[in-house]
Amino acid sequence: MAPPIKGVTALDGYVIRVLFADGQVRDVDMEPVLGGPIFQPLKDREIFTAVVVSEFGDTVVWPNGADLDPEVMYGLERPSSEPGPRITTPPLTSGRHQAA
Repeated sequence: MAPPIKGVTALDGYVIRVLFADGQVRDVDMEPVLGGPIFQPLKDREIFTAVVVSEFGDTVVWPNGADLDPEVMYGLERPSSEPGPRITTPPLTSGRHQAA
């Protein structure tokens, strides 16, 4: 089970940086999934950058209701459909991950 999500920040392109409660950070490139009806509205940067942590800290969510499985973002499970988002762990900066 993935730890709770503590923060999320929209980066350049269609990437979000997700900070988990255990200090792990994941960069999630959403571009591969922006073709479907739920995620296509995220091509609008204003909507994409409005990403927030859900009320219970269990996932990230956008104003149109799009969300992501935290197990996939953390790297514990594969997406239920392909293509899925590309998940990477950003390099350490000054011995620590940059905060989301």
